[in-house]
Amino acid sequence: DYVVVKMIPDNRLPPRHLHSVHTGKTFAVIKWESPYDSPDQDMLYAVAVKDLVRKTDKIYKVKSRNSTVEYTIKKLEPGGKYHVIVQLGNMSKESSMKINTVPLSAPDALKIITENDHVLLFWKSLALKESSFNESRGYEIHMFDSLMNITAYLGNTTENFFKVSNLKIGHNYSFSVQARCLYSGQMCGEPATLLYDELGTGEDSSAAKSGRSTDVAAIVVPVLFLLLVTLGIGFVVLYMRHRRLQNSFTAFANSHYSSRLGSAIFSSGDDLGDEDDEAPMITGFSDDVPMVIA
Repeated sequence: DYVVVKMIPDNRLPPRHLHSVHTGKTFAVIKWESPYDSPDQDMLYAVAVKDLVRKTDKIYKVKSRNSTVEYTIKKLEPGGKYHVIVQLGNMSKESSMKINTVPLSAPDALKIITENDHVLLFWKSLALKESSFNESRGYEIHMFDSLMNITAYLGNTTENFFKVSNLKIGHNYSFSVQARCLYSGQMCGEPATLLYDELGTGEDSSAAKSGRSTDVAAIVVPVLFLLLVTLGIGFVVLYMRHRRLQNSFTAFANSHYSSRLGSAIFSSGDDLGDEDDEAPMITGFSDDVPMVIA
């Protein structure tokens, strides 16, 4: 035997398992479950979104018969903080959660150029990759002095460059540029940071290393080129001198070559004089000695 029991739905219960599915810069996707399983009629929910920064409220109405409800909250601000409340339309018990939207991205290609008594910071416009960013909002610049362990606010600008003066020799600085913070610094963009290790380098740490490598290469390459040219000239001079010595020796050897002996004969001047004195003088030939002509 069995019996079927149908529970009476309690519309005073709060929505269950309220959570965030995905959060972007200007939207947030939230999801929750109905107060009880398998609703047999459409249920009207009230979604209240409280802006904790601007101190404003918005209420959205959502109607659904599904046990699981998914809703996208739009027109949010990057870097904002929100308090979301979901309850049935009859003002039953509520479920709530907090959402922080994704802040604006950091500016790209932050570079520094060193002048005589100041430096210039340059970066790409954030509007090129952030459709929700307006150039009129501008950027703010901060500087951290690692030697003094002090962070200073340098100011803001609507341009894509900023002049920094009064830097101290021997101090290491870190510059950061970000979308200007709104509402007392509560809604800021992500900062782009540049390390300035040596006064006058005008580069970040990685760029400074690359610059120093370039400077070394600019010195080493000409020196190596001069060494190669010098070695080449030396080899040519040695080769020409060797050819001259070889030609002189060949001419000298040919002038002392004896075709009868098949070799060259070299002797000193004294030896030549002695041989002439000791050699017998040929006066003539005898008739009874045959002459052989080869």
